[in-house]
Amino acid sequence: MLYKLSLKNIKKSFKDYTIYFFTLILGVAIFYVFNAIDSQTVLLQTKESTYEIIKLMTQSLSAVSIFVSFILGFLIIYASRFLIKRRNKEFAIYMTLGMGKRKISMILFIETIIIGMLSLVAGLGLGIVLSQLMSLVVANMFEADMTKFAFIFSKKALLKTCCYFGIMYLLVMLFNTIQISRCKLIDLINANKRSEKIKMKSPVICTIMFLAAVGILSYCYYRVSVPDGTNALTVKELGNIILLGVASTFLLFWSLSGLILKIVQMIHSVYYRGLNSFILRQISSKINTTVFSMTIICLMLFVTICVLSSSLSIKNSMTANLIELAPADIELMKKRNIPKELQEEYGYTDKQLESSYKTISETLKELNIDEDKYLKDQTTLNIYIDPGLTYSTSMGKTLEKTKKMYPYLDYDSPEVIVKLSEYNKIAKIFGNETYTLADEEYMIIGDYETMTELRNQALKEKTPLTIFGKELTPKYKKVKNGFIEMSSNHITDGVIVVPDSVINLSKTSTQLEKEYMIANYKANDQKTKEEIEAIFTDEKLSKLYPDITLEGTSKIAIYDASVGLGAMITFIGLYLGIIFLISSAALLALKELSESTDNITRYTMLRKIGASNKQLNKALFKQIAIFFLFPLLIAVIHSIFGIKFCTYILETFGEEEMLASVSLTMLFLILIYGGYFLITYYCSKNIIKERKS
Repeated sequence: MLYKLSLKNIKKSFKDYTIYFFTLILGVAIFYVFNAIDSQTVLLQTKESTYEIIKLMTQSLSAVSIFVSFILGFLIIYASRFLIKRRNKEFAIYMTLGMGKRKISMILFIETIIIGMLSLVAGLGLGIVLSQLMSLVVANMFEADMTKFAFIFSKKALLKTCCYFGIMYLLVMLFNTIQISRCKLIDLINANKRSEKIKMKSPVICTIMFLAAVGILSYCYYRVSVPDGTNALTVKELGNIILLGVASTFLLFWSLSGLILKIVQMIHSVYYRGLNSFILRQISSKINTTVFSMTIICLMLFVTICVLSSSLSIKNSMTANLIELAPADIELMKKRNIPKELQEEYGYTDKQLESSYKTISETLKELNIDEDKYLKDQTTLNIYIDPGLTYSTSMGKTLEKTKKMYPYLDYDSPEVIVKLSEYNKIAKIFGNETYTLADEEYMIIGDYETMTELRNQALKEKTPLTIFGKELTPKYKKVKNGFIEMSSNHITDGVIVVPDSVINLSKTSTQLEKEYMIANYKANDQKTKEEIEAIFTDEKLSKLYPDITLEGTSKIAIYDASVGLGAMITFIGLYLGIIFLISSAALLALKELSESTDNITRYTMLRKIGASNKQLNKALFKQIAIFFLFPLLIAVIHSIFGIKFCTYILETFGEEEMLASVSLTMLFLILIYGGYFLITYYCSKNIIKERKS
């Protein structure tokens, strides 16, 4: 009998369960999709190095899944609270007819199992379909072989999803049993007659708090904006600003809950139009009684926008960077002239010390590697170090100011010095600008924005430098864009370029520290490139020739590492961002549905005094729209400055693709957040509609 009653209740209340079903199905589907990535057939057709990156990515996603399960578990329990509240009168009737609390708990137990099974099956079905699309996305990211693509079902992801959600449903059942055991018949009967206690707030205090919140937020926005690159934050200061931001967001909602109604009441043409007075009182009441939850939802939306935008931007920027920052096929680097005194400190062998006095070409010849057979367009670049020229020296008068802002920088590290002619040669290969210098001039090239901004301060002061005994003055007042090491990120913090004569004049004091060889492969197809690549990779050189100080990096290796890191960040960002977005929207939806349940009597009264169904539906739409848009608007304002700070933190990856990432994030918001809004409106409309007796 209890089973039949539970089944009948689910059929009767199916519309009330819409948000619950929608949330559960989405949660199950997303959980399955991100845990099934490693099982996709298409991933098995990648290179070995790429497969290792994918394994690391899936391990990271598994760890994130534990955190995600806690969020979804809390959300499911919160949703079950709404469903129980919606059915207070029904439970009161059961108890009046003599049904015990244990049997009511059993009804809820059976209903939870049925709903859980239905949502699990539907969610897994949706997840299996979406996981095939995810396969295409991953294949595109890692350039996997698509010829052997086939539909696949992940048993591992299925078991993990069933296990995690099974535990969540058990917790819901336990929660429902406890809640029912605490219910009293009188409370269930009068549940719909009770309303939240609303304490009237002083408009003066609300105004003061509002101005204080705006002032604190303005300060936080300014500090995280870092307008000129010299207003950097320490970790402690950043923590304080986050706390101030959270507190001021709470104050903003608290003060607005007491001001909105007062302000609009002063505008008679708006307040007395149609059902606006009813709408505004409802909104004011909601915000008044949900200040804390609105703050949490706003902050979750803020995190969602920042995480999604930043993670998507990193992937796009890293891919775009590869064209600019890895233009040649191979770059070999050799440590030169290693001093004997460093042997014990760094563990160099005698043969490595001896090898360091040979050029890259001599070393390759010694290893029986014919560079002319495999390489073309070879160009070498030497790195020189002057012990008297350190970072602190090059900062000149601006050193003290810089130390206050960045106390943890290594100011005693020697500066990197290169010849103008050698830099111009690799600049041509890299597609960068070439330069000329007079005999008494120097210039600095770099592409790491924070460090270049600091160096620009010293260059504006025309800081002179003594390099190998010769005093030079800067030709330019700014660092010029350029780099000498291939990478996937902007990491060159400053290279001093000097006329060739400066190096040649001081042969005895010149210290050659490193040598670079940049070249392209003699190959017309990818297969031949990969065969040549195997000869010059770091792993190959270090395993076969441990007694040399030669290292290699290549466009292919940089590309594989960059794509792997970008994909991992993207998937983790998507996973967390979508879950946070679903949680925020679901919390708002459930709160609104709960309010609609409580307001049935109010809408009935409006009907009795002449309000039409069209007017009521329009009022309901406005009310829900404002309720959904209010925390989103504050979150978007926070995100404008939050994303600006994210681009500052992640500037080595580049920010050229941020606009596209923000646009994609907005699309997610429209689809998921907007979807919840529409479902909430139609469910609320069904709750308040006139019942025919």
